[in-house]
Amino acid sequence: MTLLVFGQAGQVATELQLQAEVTALPRAAADLSDPDACAAAIVAARPTAVINAAAYTAVDRAEDEESLALRINGAAPGAMARACADLGVPMVHISTDYVFDGSGDAPWQPDDRTAPLNAYGRTKLAGEEAIRASGCVHAILRTSWVFSPHGSNFVRTMMRLSETRTDLSIVDDQIGGPTPAASIAGACLILAQALRDGAGGGTYHHAGAPVVSWASLARATFELAGREVAVTGIPTAAYPTPARRPLNSRLDCSSISRDFGIAPPDWRAALSDMVNELTS
Repeated sequence: MTLLVFGQAGQVATELQLQAEVTALPRAAADLSDPDACAAAIVAARPTAVINAAAYTAVDRAEDEESLALRINGAAPGAMARACADLGVPMVHISTDYVFDGSGDAPWQPDDRTAPLNAYGRTKLAGEEAIRASGCVHAILRTSWVFSPHGSNFVRTMMRLSETRTDLSIVDDQIGGPTPAASIAGACLILAQALRDGAGGGTYHHAGAPVVSWASLARATFELAGREVAVTGIPTAAYPTPARRPLNSRLDCSSISRDFGIAPPDWRAALSDMVNELTS
């Protein structure tokens, strides 16, 4: 299988390159703000499967740059999917828990009603809808709270802050499943192969277990790193941001486990490995 990956330096794209033989396209080769260029890259490469691991992920900045985020997160995946449909090539696309409004406390099912709270979520939902409308064989993989030793993420931020801070106030009422980028990459590879082998695809959820709050994830990080940082849990209302965040980011992952044997990863083991890597 010849895999073409959009994204090169991001967390999941980095893990894909570590786990498999892929052609990973940097921004210079396929700028997602130019959807036509993304489609042309697929036509030129003639891969057997496409994985889109690139996105506009600056959640707060997207409130002021929604048109740019929409080109990258909405129009570009749609253009990729139409090119895949023309070539008969399957596509795996990474999406987000932010397509939901975060109400209640039940885990979100893949077919639950979407209602994004912010511009980032709206643009990611637009990408999902464009892929579904394209007619290509696809798997949309929604995930949450991605972390890895690479790139920018919450755990790396906590590790950096722990070098100079002895106490932190962190949101404690947003609940979700921290997800190792390596596990997302592995799921994408399984899905790509399954689609090539004739699986029907659809929309799936893949997130880490057990669910926790951001404050609890920070405490776990500091404990593993041996950093003495006191964490005070605060409500989201006490930490206002330009973009509203969902309080409930729990994702039901039973369908991907049933259809492809992909179980939710235990984020605690991956966090331990990551902290060891960053502190060794």
